[in-house]
Amino acid sequence: MAMWVESHRTFAWIIFIAAYTAASILIIPGTILTLAAGFIFGIPTGIFLVSVGSLTGAASAFIVGRFLARDWVSKRIKSFPSFEVLDKATRHKGFIIVLLTRLSPLFPFNLLNYAFGLTAVRFRDYVLASWIGMAPAIVLYVYVGSVAENLSQLTVNGISEGTEKNALLIIGLVATLILTFLITRMATRALTQHLKSETARDLTSNNIDDSGND
Repeated sequence: MAMWVESHRTFAWIIFIAAYTAASILIIPGTILTLAAGFIFGIPTGIFLVSVGSLTGAASAFIVGRFLARDWVSKRIKSFPSFEVLDKATRHKGFIIVLLTRLSPLFPFNLLNYAFGLTAVRFRDYVLASWIGMAPAIVLYVYVGSVAENLSQLTVNGISEGTEKNALLIIGLVATLILTFLITRMATRALTQHLKSETARDLTSNNIDDSGND
């Protein structure tokens, strides 16, 4: 597999990006593909390919949700009552809300690609915030895949070969895992606070309207 990829590098890249894009559009979790990118392509190339594939898929799903399948998306997101608050929050802070949802696991990632198409967030803000927000998880999972690839080589070649390299990879993985956890935790708190603020804003607005009608 590795030899074929090395011999057909450009073709392998195109296939991978196309597969990742299709998985995002079809609402198929991309975790396995992200791990495979680290295993097959290594860290730098794997991160690049997953970033391109996931962003292309996210952008495509956004466009489909906004222009081609609004009714279908509306039906799918009815089971997420918090989406209504999220929708209202994007009217005031679209970039920040998209960024925080990408960093936080509170909302289903692939379905959110379509759901954001129904909101007021601008496409350029959505794409940029998605690219930045998806980066920590991409780095982490590609790193995991790369460590797995290196450990598999280690079992074949023996303990004496590449021990220092693999030790550094594992240390880097642990550091990346801790950093990703901290980022995710902070993003979840910030997102929750934004949604609470939006809910409070709605309640205040409704109370004012009710007072005006009395």
